[in-house]
Amino acid sequence: MTERSANDSGLSDLPLAGFTVVSLEQAVAAPLATRHLADLGARVIKVERVGDGDFARAYDSAVLGQAAHFVWLNRGKESFAVDLKADDGIAAVKSLIAGSDVFLQNLAPGAAERLGLGADELRADHRELVVVNMSGYGTDGPMRDRKAYDLLVQSETGLCSITGTPETAVKTGIPTADIAAGMYALTSIQAALLRRHRTGVGATIDVSMFDATAEWLGYPMYLQMYQDRQVPRMGLAHTSIAPYDKYPTADGEILIGVQNDRGWRILTADVLGLPELAEDPRYATNVERVRRRDEVDALVGEATKQFASDVLDDKLAAAGVPAARLRDVRGLIEHPQLATRDRWREVETPAGPIRAVRPPMNFRDVELPMGAVPALGAQTDALLAELGLTGEQVAGLRAAGIVG
Repeated sequence: MTERSANDSGLSDLPLAGFTVVSLEQAVAAPLATRHLADLGARVIKVERVGDGDFARAYDSAVLGQAAHFVWLNRGKESFAVDLKADDGIAAVKSLIAGSDVFLQNLAPGAAERLGLGADELRADHRELVVVNMSGYGTDGPMRDRKAYDLLVQSETGLCSITGTPETAVKTGIPTADIAAGMYALTSIQAALLRRHRTGVGATIDVSMFDATAEWLGYPMYLQMYQDRQVPRMGLAHTSIAPYDKYPTADGEILIGVQNDRGWRILTADVLGLPELAEDPRYATNVERVRRRDEVDALVGEATKQFASDVLDDKLAAAGVPAARLRDVRGLIEHPQLATRDRWREVETPAGPIRAVRPPMNFRDVELPMGAVPALGAQTDALLAELGLTGEQVAGLRAAGIVG
């Protein structure tokens, strides 16, 4: 397989230029990890099923007829469509892996081994290879073989128990368990490649959605273990701080989060014009304010609704009081912080160009690429040619339905 050269035009300054990743992936967690690797300059070859491909391609048709999840998570990759049940298909994937630095998969536990793509088998011939196995609940334990969608993992880890209102537990509005696992896969791959640079030896890494989400529940777990206290569901409020919530304005709402007693004095005396509250011993400390949360929220809300949202937002910002507008997703799209900082770019897709926010990793010396979203199997023929197959051989594989 011919690897992309780190000296190719526009690539040499990218952090992961010259590295090749083969990913047998679907849904969110693994594609998120490899999307970031592609943004950082790695060559990412996405192995998909002939015919349907990654099932996230069919989640919806919101983006010019394409699925929103898919276009979000799969830019900058090459799509290789193959039948993994065919010997020639598995042989082609193994050849791709042999020329790569990283192999990542998020099939059901044990499925990669049954296909001959287990870490031990692959690394027996390529000890420098980094293999990442992503799963829902891990490679062992009583839940190893359970289905593990994002909602299920959020529920099993207790995340839903601390998210929502006192009346109703809810999941987060984004796939938090998937994203957590994807980010830990990303960082572990980078760490393994750095260690390989020193030792010449790759790694076998296991990342589960359950473990990743459990790590993010550290603060609530410590409260439970050492104070026997379940963090309550409080909507936008904070269990340990007051005032910390949304408050009414003359034309809407605004979030205010006072972190300390000095902030309380500034909020009440300088912003809201209520110096008597600043000096009232019943509210002077955060402990007292939390104890009288309902009173504090009522007093703050009565004052904030005298201001228009824009006016109050400006006054809070000028005084250094933590505050934010309660925006919807349209508000994010139109946010001046994105516009003035030039955070939007255009990304090519099979259905035409779409808008996308630039990667959050900002290198001062180079702008990270935002490659095209691939059509299913778009690079299959070119990749087979890199493996040394002739046009006639490729045509035979295609006619047999082994590649597409």
